[in-house]
Parts: sequence; structure tokens; C-alpha cells
Amino acid sequence: MIPIIQIAIAVAIIVLILLQERSAGLSGILGGGDSGGVYQTRRGLEKVIFRGTIVLGIVFIALAIFQFLK
Repeated sequence: MIPIIQIAIAVAIIVLILLQERSAGLSGILGGGDSGGVYQTRRGLEKVIFRGTIVLGIVFIALAIFQFLK
């Protein structure tokens, strides 16, 4: 049961990471991003996606440790 949950969480993490819009990707490396080194605060849905990614990551690691110790 735990491996199925881990797979579902891993897919959700991948989706949330892909939904995050940041210029730190390939376009930022090649000069396509116009961030200029200015920090932007996360607001609204972007903040929810960011925190959701962190929470799912922690849950994923906890399940992996639990499965290892089992």
C-alpha cells in the first residue's frame, strides 16, 4: 500500500514542480529570464503550490523512512 501512495505523491510533486513558474530554468541560464536578480514574493496560488510541494516532499521522505524501517 505504501509504494502506491509514494508513487502518487511522486507524481503530484512532479506536477507541482512543473506548475511553478520561475526563470531559474533553462531560459534563465541562457539569458531569457528578465528577473534581474530581484526577489519576488509568492502570492495566492503560487504560494499554495510552493508550500504544497514542500509538504508533499516531507511526506514522501517520511514514507520512505517508514518503509525502510518496517
